[in-house]
Amino acid sequence: MASGYPVTNLYIAGHWREAEDHASLGVVNPATGEEIGRLAKAGPVDLDEALEAAAKGFAIWRAVSAFERSGLLRKAAQILRERAEDIARIMTMEQGKPLAESRMETLAAADTIDWFAEEARRTYGRVIPARASSVSQLVIREPVGPVAAFSPWNFPINQAVRKISAALATGCSIILKGPEETPASCAALVKAFADAGLPAGVLNLVFGVPSEISSYLIPHPVIRKITFTGSTPVGKQLAALAGLHMKRATMELGGHAAVLVFEDADIEMAAKLAAMAKFRNAGQVCVSPTRFLVQESVVGDFTSHFLRFAEAIKVGDGLEADTSMGPLANARRVDAMERLTADAVAKGAKLRLGGKRHGNKGNFFLPTVLTGVPLDAAMMNEEPFGPIAIINSFTGLEDALAEANRLPFGLSAYAYTRSAKTAQAVTAGIETGMLSINHHGLALPETPFGGVKDSGYGSEGGSEALEAYLNTKFVTHAHI
Repeated sequence: MASGYPVTNLYIAGHWREAEDHASLGVVNPATGEEIGRLAKAGPVDLDEALEAAAKGFAIWRAVSAFERSGLLRKAAQILRERAEDIARIMTMEQGKPLAESRMETLAAADTIDWFAEEARRTYGRVIPARASSVSQLVIREPVGPVAAFSPWNFPINQAVRKISAALATGCSIILKGPEETPASCAALVKAFADAGLPAGVLNLVFGVPSEISSYLIPHPVIRKITFTGSTPVGKQLAALAGLHMKRATMELGGHAAVLVFEDADIEMAAKLAAMAKFRNAGQVCVSPTRFLVQESVVGDFTSHFLRFAEAIKVGDGLEADTSMGPLANARRVDAMERLTADAVAKGAKLRLGGKRHGNKGNFFLPTVLTGVPLDAAMMNEEPFGPIAIINSFTGLEDALAEANRLPFGLSAYAYTRSAKTAQAVTAGIETGMLSINHHGLALPETPFGGVKDSGYGSEGGSEALEAYLNTKFVTHAHI
């Protein structure tokens, strides 16, 4: 086992413990391919205990004032900041991203907790003027109940913290199914809340076989809401299961983000920002820019600048100081990159950079750039979720919007232009849940975060994130 990497246990009813049957799973460092630790694998007995704990925890937590809940969340955020360096190292060991990105993710999570802590005190109801003077009409907001949350491996803290913070801020209890590939950093987040004094049962953490856990938790009568971040196919299955049992759901699913670069843009700036965003976390980001649609007159210039920035990326172990892009999370992602690249080249695309594995160990794949990729290539229709950039050209605004909207995804999109008219046309015409123009300004705690079409529904950011965790109760009272 790797030095400094902790054993990861379940957290149920205020206690860290092994699975009831002592089952466990291995954790692999994606930079070396070596097993670095073990995590407890929950079974039905463990899930039953987590459900019982969440029910009891909800009864306690819903009665705690919003002011007190806010204070506890703020304390958890401070604990997380104090432990950021140790947590970042653990995250890099299990996920692969450069240490600087792991540190940034951990500190940003503390900011997210702080933001939800403040919003917790602002879940206002309202008074509706009545038609009769003897009647009062009140709208009251109440926590929906215990939540089942499913969080992915690409951002083991960032994605989990949104779900935990929204649930706790509104008075809900929560069972988090953490990511098996990256369990220890997610567990460190849960520990920060536990050490802040959260009552037993309010927050529970389990790991195991995802399909077994989801099929067990979602139909259970204790659970009143689910929240899932992951692929569109899995999200559709879970949403269907939630609907079958009348459970409220928030779904943050896959994307295939288009980047529209118009001829009047600052081309060098656009290429630099786009490359930085594309290769962050080795492209394993749900809002990663993927299809770069560049106006014909500047596509050559943009491509040259983009290639220059991509060529400067240092691929290596995330623990090394000079690494700017780490490995992919698992061998399956490397196989997918090879398949998508080979398919595109076979169909006429031009490989301009990368396109192959890097080194003889670990899950490394070079930053890859392809141009002239035809629409029937697989990578034009399925999310690469890796370090692959597609650069194609367009003639005019209508062409760009047609391609941007062609796919069933609608999570995020980007545009670069100096024209207010063009920016407004893109804003009105593009089908997406989030649009960032002339910069990459998504995923701040205070802003909405969610998609449309096959990219899901609901928000995990902004004041909108709290809506799905609250029931609306209308009370009309005739005074006699």
